[in-house]
Parts: sequence; structure tokens; C-alpha cells
Amino acid sequence: MFDVSELPAESSRDNQTTKECFVRQLISAFTFAAVSALAVAGSISSATAASQDQYCLQGRRFGVPGNCQFSTYSQCMATASGTLDYCGINPRYAFARQRGRAYPDRR
Repeated sequence: MFDVSELPAESSRDNQTTKECFVRQLISAFTFAAVSALAVAGSISSATAASQDQYCLQGRRFGVPGNCQFSTYSQCMATASGTLDYCGINPRYAFARQRGRAYPDRR
């Protein structure tokens, strides 16, 4: 990847300091990239997990409440296309709305 020995030759003390600075900067850059990637991945997964099950694919193959993995009605209908299945709102969301809450408590 990066070869520290390819850095310009200077006096041994300056050369050692230059190599140390280069390695520190390299480690800092990789650490920053890794932390940034994890932060982005964490925020994306938590946002999709919160609303991923609002609509359910229902029909003979799935029963009730059905396959509840769709965040939009369009996604569910695209999956149901060409089958005898249909889409409906997840009963957990429907009944939570009646009680005035965004999502029911899990006990």
C-alpha cells in the first residue's frame, strides 16, 4: 500500500520524524474514514428499521398479518404485482393510530 521507505532521504533524525508524521497522518486518515463509515451505516439502518414494516403483503401464502417488510405501499404493490396477493397497513400501525400513538408498546 504505502511504503515509508520511499520517502525522501534526509538526515537520520529528520527522516525518522518525517516517517513518524507520515504514519500518524495515515493512521488518522484511516481512523476517520472508518468512524465516518460506521456512523453513516448506523444512521441509515436505524432510519429504515423504524418504518420498514408499515405495509404488509397479504394473501393465501402469507396469512395474517402477512409479510410486513415494506416501508411504502408502492413497494408492497410492486411485490404483489402478478399474484393474487394484496397489500394492507400493518395492523400494529393501524391500531396504534387509533389509540393515538405512533407505534404500540412491546411487552
